Amino acid sequence: MNKVTPYKDVSWYIKWTASYLLITATVLRAAGICHTYDVALCAVGTAMWGYVGYRWNDRALTLINTAACLVLTTGLVKILFQ
Repeated sequence: MNKVTPYKDVSWYIKWTASYLLITATVLRAAGICHTYDVALCAVGTAMWGYVGYRWNDRALTLINTAACLVLTTGLVKILFQ
């Protein structure tokens, strides 16, 4: 199977960093540890994936991750300023 995504460029590093952040957030959520960090890590991870989608000209990645980032950021603001 041939890879079609860029390798070792800026988007490659961003995609893997975002993936690790989202995995960490999922572990925090599953363990019931600090909901605020879970939401914050998800917001950052989805923002990063949204940027990767933009760099790759992938509208589906850009749309879903931008929408998720906006929802998560709204939730984070609500958590922090309640």
